[in-house]
Amino acid sequence: MQWKNITDLTQISEIKQKEGYSLIFKHSTRCSVSSMAKRRFELDWEVLPADTSLYFLDLISYRDISAEIAEIFQVHHESPQILLIKDGDCILDASHSDISADEVAEVINN
Repeated sequence: MQWKNITDLTQISEIKQKEGYSLIFKHSTRCSVSSMAKRRFELDWEVLPADTSLYFLDLISYRDISAEIAEIFQVHHESPQILLIKDGDCILDASHSDISADEVAEVINN
């Protein structure tokens, strides 16, 4: 699996309109907790269905996009944070130690 970097607001619109599952990982490149959560997620992400689209946002470089994500998907901004999007709606968001590839896979598979 591989991350698709979010670098433009138009990508958020594309994710919102996309069918199926997309996951956004909002990461602070200056935060050791965020780095640990990302590493732990990547170690376990093979449990996710192969057709899950994975998006990565460097929120230090793209704060405006991070704010737009919070507004569009109606979630409180946190870092690190994952948002699981299904057919344009956020059906799961988690932050810090609650970030879990196993939980994401469980939501997708149920």
